[in-house]
Amino acid sequence: MNNAHWLLQEGIDELLPPKALQLERIRRDLLDLFDSWGYDLVQPPIIEYLESLLTGTGGDLDLRTFKLTDQITGRTLGIRADITPQAARIDAHQLRREAPTRLCYVGTVLNTRNDDFAGSRSPLQIGAELYGHSGVESDHEILCLMLKALERAGIDNVYLDLGHVGIFRALAQESGLDKQQELALFDALQRKAVPEIEALLDGCELEDDARRRLASLASLSGDDALERARKSLAGAGAEVQSALEQLERLAALLVERRPDVPVHFDLAELRGYHYHTGVVFAAFVSGLGQEIARGGRYDDIGKLFGRARPACGFSADLKMLMRLGSAKNLNETTGIFAPAEDASALRQRVEELRAEGRRVVIALPGQTGDAGTMYCGEALVKQGDNWVVKTL
Repeated sequence: MNNAHWLLQEGIDELLPPKALQLERIRRDLLDLFDSWGYDLVQPPIIEYLESLLTGTGGDLDLRTFKLTDQITGRTLGIRADITPQAARIDAHQLRREAPTRLCYVGTVLNTRNDDFAGSRSPLQIGAELYGHSGVESDHEILCLMLKALERAGIDNVYLDLGHVGIFRALAQESGLDKQQELALFDALQRKAVPEIEALLDGCELEDDARRRLASLASLSGDDALERARKSLAGAGAEVQSALEQLERLAALLVERRPDVPVHFDLAELRGYHYHTGVVFAAFVSGLGQEIARGGRYDDIGKLFGRARPACGFSADLKMLMRLGSAKNLNETTGIFAPAEDASALRQRVEELRAEGRRVVIALPGQTGDAGTMYCGEALVKQGDNWVVKTL
């Protein structure tokens, strides 16, 4: 018999007991954490007009977005591949506040291909965004909230990678690179392909100082990268110096607030280059080559929704956090098994236990399966006139 029609497509998954409940408990815990920091929950729709979903992303999301035609309007719709642009639209177009706005969200996103970040085509994206403040202090708040969220999910030994897309962008403009040259160099820098970088720069007819600065980016990574960058990028314009100063201030704040978290720098790390405008960051754990959370500053998005607002934020895949976390797993014996008896005292005791937050499973008359089959490690047993919980 061919059961292929029961299979899920590649990159699409589902959660079964008890993992689904474990994920839900982590979701609630993290949303409570965000609320305690003053972040308001929003629930954007999973589908929107395509131009709204792709606004401000520089084409980064275009190939990742499923597209379909609205049968009512005839316009092209997209199934969201990232919730961040939706949150930016809500801040700029719906809320329109003058004061700083803090928003958080959680929801499924869908990708046309497996995401290098989540390793899935249907991650459960959770994140927080801070709008209306352009200082390093808001970058620092978002970073600290991300670290706290990872801790709540039970993830230890996190370290950070920090970069700043404004450095490469400013150097490219100062050097007079055209768009094609800039994109080719951007791609080579992402791969740290030094021979290719040198060949590209040789073909750009740059001044020696400009060529040297761009070439140095590939080696400006590590704990001491900012110190070396001050020398390697000496003579660069004000935008480059300002970006370095921002990274230095942010690093100093992190040392003060989170001295337990190792911080590495990589000035050639340009994730979300067409999307981010300033500091970019990612969280890693030892032994795993991919990031587990990421974010940065993206000040230009709000302008395209009709209202310019500085913005920074982070996101993660909640399913990945659950897999990596050391939070208490839900085992198969957390329930209390109650017999199939129609006794008022038993019913009252069941209600009391449920009110205390305990899981109580009542047997059905004539059912097959015992307490263990029903994932119960305890049972209600009558002792005299009372019903007491006994470990099986």
